Amino acid sequence: MNTSSEKSLWNLFVEGDKNAFSSLFKTYYSPLYSYGLKISSDQCTTEDCLQNFFIYLHKNRRNLSEINNVKSYLFVSFRRAILKNLKQERRFSSYDEIFESNHLFAFSPEELKIEQEISNTKNTALAVLLNSLSTRQREVVYLKYYSELSIKDTAEVMNISYQSVLNTLQKAFSKLRNEIVEQEISAVLQKK
Repeated sequence: MNTSSEKSLWNLFVEGDKNAFSSLFKTYYSPLYSYGLKISSDQCTTEDCLQNFFIYLHKNRRNLSEINNVKSYLFVSFRRAILKNLKQERRFSSYDEIFESNHLFAFSPEELKIEQEISNTKNTALAVLLNSLSTRQREVVYLKYYSELSIKDTAEVMNISYQSVLNTLQKAFSKLRNEIVEQEISAVLQKK
């Protein structure tokens, strides 16, 4: 969905159009659920929080301001909602503590279907490589490449600077390159 049609849909939703709300829900439920599951690692918590999030949006639609990027706004808002919920449930002292304790912000091989011809073995290897990244690096990669958010939107969702996103991506790719080189060297040495 392009930005102008997203904005039109959003404006219809804010005005109370039920079909617009239904379209927003159908379009964004699955990607938000996948993202929320990465944060909470609990299906029930994620589902409850996402349902409450959409209920909140619907009830407060008239008070919502005009936005430039619907997808980014929904990711930012849902991230805040689920982190707030986790902080309340688990009595974490900070949002950083939630992420530090959550080692399950991980990629599954199913999410890594970059091309149909990539084998399951390659998907598993890629998931292992991506899971070797720090939680913050995995989240940046997930938002940028799997949720297709821009660098600016990723920064907004994670509440970090644009430069921090760039630096985190650079460090992630550097680590991935080093891991791949190490694996290739090990494979060569094992053949000898």
